[in-house]
Amino acid sequence: MTPREWLARQRREVSGPLRLAAVYGIAEGGLIIAQAGLIAWLVQQVVIHERPLGDFLLAGLILIGVVGLRPLFASLRAGAGISAAARVRAVVRHRLIHHVESLGPAGLADISSGELSSQLTDQVDALEGYFARYVPQMTIAVIVPAAIVAAAYTQDWIAASFLLLSAPLIPLFMALVGMGAERLNRDQFLALGRLSGQFLDRVRGLTTLRLFGRTEDAAAGIVSGSDEYRQRSMRVLRVAFLSSAVLEFFASVAIAVVAIYIGFGLLGYIEYGPSTQLTLFSGLFILLLAPEFFQPLRTLAQHYHDRATALGAAELLNELEARPVGEETFGTGTLRGGTKFGEEKFGTGTLQMTDLRLDRVGRGTILRVDSFRADAGARVLIEGPSGTGKTSLLLAIAGLLPVAEGTIERRFSDSRIGWLGSPPFLANTSIRANIRFGDPAADDSAILDAAHQAGVMEFTDRLDQGLDTIVGERGLSLSGGQAQRVALARALVSPAPMILLDEPTNALDATTESYVLKAINTLAAEGRVVVISSHDAALRGVADQRYRINDQQLEMIGNG
Repeated sequence: MTPREWLARQRREVSGPLRLAAVYGIAEGGLIIAQAGLIAWLVQQVVIHERPLGDFLLAGLILIGVVGLRPLFASLRAGAGISAAARVRAVVRHRLIHHVESLGPAGLADISSGELSSQLTDQVDALEGYFARYVPQMTIAVIVPAAIVAAAYTQDWIAASFLLLSAPLIPLFMALVGMGAERLNRDQFLALGRLSGQFLDRVRGLTTLRLFGRTEDAAAGIVSGSDEYRQRSMRVLRVAFLSSAVLEFFASVAIAVVAIYIGFGLLGYIEYGPSTQLTLFSGLFILLLAPEFFQPLRTLAQHYHDRATALGAAELLNELEARPVGEETFGTGTLRGGTKFGEEKFGTGTLQMTDLRLDRVGRGTILRVDSFRADAGARVLIEGPSGTGKTSLLLAIAGLLPVAEGTIERRFSDSRIGWLGSPPFLANTSIRANIRFGDPAADDSAILDAAHQAGVMEFTDRLDQGLDTIVGERGLSLSGGQAQRVALARALVSPAPMILLDEPTNALDATTESYVLKAINTLAAEGRVVVISSHDAALRGVADQRYRINDQQLEMIGNG
């Protein structure tokens, strides 16, 4: 789908408000013609026919009403356009967020968090001008000038022809300028995305940068990225101002030609065609309409930059939305899960993998699994050096990494999967809320029980607000061991029949490690499948099944 097709798809969803905005703009154009006609008629009557102003009280009131209605219709047009743009942004952002959630970490592995957030905020917001102003103005820029030319033709076809012949110049130069503006805007968005990702990475690693004395280099990188974005922004503005200057020049020349023709016609220096029939009314009427004839076209030219910006954003948003999910994500392989059977309880279910092959972009095949089976209550340990594919296998089991070949079958009464990584993710909220993320329906007694089993209460009892203590972004106020205990309690409260643990004892103190080992036994005793990836020897004592990755092959090395 091209960017233009993508924008057309969004436009169809708000066609009603956009048509309404165009109708308001056309009505405003009709009032412009009426206003010019009333003014020209009043001047004709007063100057030429020398009638007193008192005779035109009704006409004056009508003129005041027409002048007052113009800003009203302009306001209604702007409101309808803004409403349409707000709806498009909301729909697109909701759809993209849902798509991002469907892609998961594996599908977004090549996009930084800063770049992704820039796409979901800045690039979606860049659509506003296109829908709020440019799209309605396209209709207005065709109908209103046509109506003005038709009105001018009723008075003098030569003057009207001058307007008509000069009109194509504006769209022509809009197209010429727009050829480069779209690419410039796309490059600007790419630079902004890179800058956002770079800044977020530096903020996240600020402590490490300070420890290694690299803060000045990091700041220099941010300055360099900001300067690149500044230069790209100036290129976009240069094109925008250049296009406006060119269009204003041609519009001014056309208006001047019309004014010269009418002036010389009224003075009697031109005797060709209808020029001899020009009157103060017809001449003034056409002169008042001439600037208004170009105004919708000039406004369209001003908003043409919004079109170029939207096309640049649409290209990148379309690329994000086109990333495959679902079965397409798994290549020729298959992942099956969520099939409910029997009673919905722990103690039933199976995880099975057959003839599995996992690939990574740029690395080719990273892991093969000929056969793997884990029944309810099993504690499975997957060992191997760092970089051999242990985490990749867990991601594939969770449905977050494409399966190149083979099948993964998850036959459980519940399709949910629990995950405990290292370091664990904690949100900027209370400890209680972080535990409840495991099961939003969990009551306080279940959360309290899980907190006791994971050893969370050992340190929360010393806090003034206990479980209601706010931990900060990524558990900033907690130590690594405390954060792991909170994440462990989240896994315990989870209703998921399968729990995946990625290096759960990494860099933990002996006390926290003992809680992890006890929790693994508790989870298995409840009838859950527990799959652990680690090279920690302490976990071998709790494993029912042990596998090792050797030369990209998963091999069983023992039971019990």
